[in-house]
Amino acid sequence: MMELLAPAGSVEAVTAAVQNGADAVYFGYGDFNARRGARNFTREEAAAAVSYCHLRGCKVNLTLNTLLTDRELPAAAELAAHASDIGIDGVIVQDLGAARMLRQSVPDLPIHGSTQMTVHSLDGVKLCADLGMTRVVLGRELSRDQIAYICQHSPIEIEVFGHGALCMCWSGQCFFSSVIGGRSGNRGMCAQPCRLNYGWNGKADEYPLSLKDLSMAGHLKELQDMGVACLKLEGRMKRPEYVAIVTGIYARALREGRAPTPEEIETLKQAFSRQGFTDGYYINKKGPDMFGTRQEEKEPRELYAQARTTYENGVENRKEPVRMFALIEPGRPAQVAVQDRQGRVAQVEGPVPEEARNVPLTREKVESQLSRTGGTPFGCEKAVAKVAEGLSLPLSALNDLRRRALEELMKQRGVPPQRRRSPYQPGVRYENQKEPPVFTVSLRTASQLSADLLRLKPALIYLPADEGAAHPEAVERCRQAGVAVAVSLPRICTDGELPQLERDLVAMRELGVTEALAGTWGGVRRAQQMGFAVRGDYGLGVYNSQTMKELRRLNLLSATLSFELKFPQIRDISKAIPAEFIAYGRLPLMITENCIIYNHCGRHTCDNVNLLTDRKGERFPVVKAWGCRNEILNSKKVFLADKQADWRRLGLWGARLMFTTENALECAQVLERYLNQGKYQPNDFTRGLYYRDVE
Repeated sequence: MMELLAPAGSVEAVTAAVQNGADAVYFGYGDFNARRGARNFTREEAAAAVSYCHLRGCKVNLTLNTLLTDRELPAAAELAAHASDIGIDGVIVQDLGAARMLRQSVPDLPIHGSTQMTVHSLDGVKLCADLGMTRVVLGRELSRDQIAYICQHSPIEIEVFGHGALCMCWSGQCFFSSVIGGRSGNRGMCAQPCRLNYGWNGKADEYPLSLKDLSMAGHLKELQDMGVACLKLEGRMKRPEYVAIVTGIYARALREGRAPTPEEIETLKQAFSRQGFTDGYYINKKGPDMFGTRQEEKEPRELYAQARTTYENGVENRKEPVRMFALIEPGRPAQVAVQDRQGRVAQVEGPVPEEARNVPLTREKVESQLSRTGGTPFGCEKAVAKVAEGLSLPLSALNDLRRRALEELMKQRGVPPQRRRSPYQPGVRYENQKEPPVFTVSLRTASQLSADLLRLKPALIYLPADEGAAHPEAVERCRQAGVAVAVSLPRICTDGELPQLERDLVAMRELGVTEALAGTWGGVRRAQQMGFAVRGDYGLGVYNSQTMKELRRLNLLSATLSFELKFPQIRDISKAIPAEFIAYGRLPLMITENCIIYNHCGRHTCDNVNLLTDRKGERFPVVKAWGCRNEILNSKKVFLADKQADWRRLGLWGARLMFTTENALECAQVLERYLNQGKYQPNDFTRGLYYRDVE
């Protein structure tokens, strides 16, 4: 049966999840998980939670799913070693450097790829498998056909989200909270700006970024039949009553092979909803119906009180099946044994039975006593006793034997597995290059390419695959000017969209382009398989030296460092491969599967200037992204031409000028200014996050 994975943001939530039928729970402790706002656990509480869960047949996953700095990795390694020692069953990661650290320091601890890795294609899944992961959590934006295709061909387990909050942006690609407010979703501190009001034409009078909560309640059998290994419930920030309600409804539905009843759906809404639920991505019906906001409602006190009865006061609703055995023979100590479904056996001995003076002990009576496991986390599915005739043994002695056998089994079930441990070793450090970085240029359209831009001789121009294929003359102009071209892959490309991308890549290859820029793991793998030398884009979340070393192992030519890093952090990263950074441009805040332009006006006016306005009057350009998606860009441009003394000595290979809404003239003027040959300066600009602390 498909595993049901429940959230636990507190010790009480662990109990609530387990007692209501979760097959596994996930929680974080320490500072390295994507819900740092949850209360999380102390190490002692984590160890107790693992013991509590394992005793009741429930697995435990640790969330280590944030991007980590070099300074944080040693502490994360220590945390992972403790997690392995106490018997954590798997660790969920986003950071490739963290995965590398785990393979080195706790090689026997299973690694699961977080949804924060933005894995949304079979190529991405296969690359995760190559990296040693045993499970990957797919993006929540995939349809049933896309999930089924991946499950059919995946070499590792697939996990999907089944219920809870939906992010507007593809997970792992959202920078809205960090760029606007200094709180990074990739660092576990998202401030959820998507839930605020925005609008068009200068008015913030809508909620175009606030999706309803996901509910896959009507598709459980289909998900199980297609081969999904695990259904994940979201909600580590929610109270334990919510966890109890949602887990209980989904657990019963899965166990009974049915969809939740209308009454159960109504209960889910009472527990928490944003004007109902949506399955729009799964059934491939995107649009305005998927959106909703949280309404002010009275707390459902009766519902919560009922939920608490399922896990408070030491209630044991969950019973692990065991078999009890007894052997009672004359002249030998009475023996009782218990066996669980995993094959563990606990055996104890008691007093020697006496000859019966009145009513002798019977097999039926012994089996009846052994079956009474109430008050324990065990349920006796079968009791077998062999009892010689004419013997007597006090029932209190039988009860004591049963109690001792079960206690011994509890101890055995609580013993963590024996796993290897090695000290974390950062390894060799690569020297920063001394030469100042060259300038690279990324274009959004071929129309931004001008003779003036080519005359300034950037070291490399990144041209989108579809633009280059549609405008081969642009590639030829670069070749004639002696300027190298690399093809940039779309930020999101599902398996169904792959044939079109492959056609564009073949066209670019035939034009003589040999390098590709990829910002997702699926893109990296596909481009390499098609013979391109790959450079890593910012979407890969390069935040530390271990990630750089892993990219070197994957044969990448270069990597774009995360623009959530400060300059001193960039300087200190050991650059195992050449590194570039975003030196200019509108930073991407979101890439969305829903077209918010179409949702607003019912038409695809993506080629027009569309400005999303927030409550403070800031205006964010919304541009068309590949595959009929939207990209929301920052209202201000990063501008650092006058700060070159601060970044020319960071050991970088490249400084990228990222052109999005600029016309051809502006593109040339910007590069000219960075080459200290012009006077261009944006009307409104920002220094990005390079000088700010990001939580």
